[in-house]
Amino acid sequence: MFRWGRMVDTPTPAFPPLHARAVLLGERIDTAGLERRDALSTVPLAFRVGEQGMAVVFRYGVVVLIGLDTLAEDEVLRGIAPRVVAPFDKREEEVAVLAPAEADERVDPDGLVRILDRTPPRLIVVAHAVAASAVLAHHERQVDEVLDIVEPWASNLARSGRRFAGRRHIIRLIGQALLVEHRVSGRVAVGDKPDLLWDRPDLGRLYARLENEFELDERAEVLNRKLGLIGQTARLMTDLIDTERSLRLEAAIVALIVFEIALTLYQMARGLP
Repeated sequence: MFRWGRMVDTPTPAFPPLHARAVLLGERIDTAGLERRDALSTVPLAFRVGEQGMAVVFRYGVVVLIGLDTLAEDEVLRGIAPRVVAPFDKREEEVAVLAPAEADERVDPDGLVRILDRTPPRLIVVAHAVAASAVLAHHERQVDEVLDIVEPWASNLARSGRRFAGRRHIIRLIGQALLVEHRVSGRVAVGDKPDLLWDRPDLGRLYARLENEFELDERAEVLNRKLGLIGQTARLMTDLIDTERSLRLEAAIVALIVFEIALTLYQMARGLP
């Protein structure tokens, strides 16, 4: 359940466009000890930065920075960096531009997100969507890299009927596929709605439009299909390796039997005991 800090949910006047930038820093962020008395929420951890800015920290490795300039963003990221578990060499980012809405909250054709106000609950809902999009982009790139490895294996198998990789490489491929699948379905839970919506069902429409804008469900479904293809291919390659090993073992047993028979016949022919 979503847990609030000292939240002041009062309407705000019209505001200039501001950026919500999600940065995927690593496998996980240890938020223990980061809690503050002035925190806007604890799950996810959200707090003010300066007078108008906000930072939202997700335990699955993402920080969303809203309404901050470059210097303030760098300062927040440097402060969180020591708490990042298994940091990534390449940081994935996702950006949404927010602007005030006159009546109905929506996403314009150009991607501009229209919200009624910049109160913390609305900004946290936006943060959920851009954070999930950044994580999906990271995993999409990982899966595409694995598919780039699978494709030449499949091409070589179709062309020559033989595989050219060892069992260890295939097991590594299976491990990469399982790891990505675990991160997408387990840690991030892209298909799950923000806990905030239990307390604020009126924000469900905004999240649904953000979800549609970033195509979260569709991308997760495509990602799962690709993971299934990778797993199926890896299992096929493992079965081929096992079959080849069985054939070699059978050939070795037959060779030993033939050798034993030949030796026995030789001894009989020479009259040896």
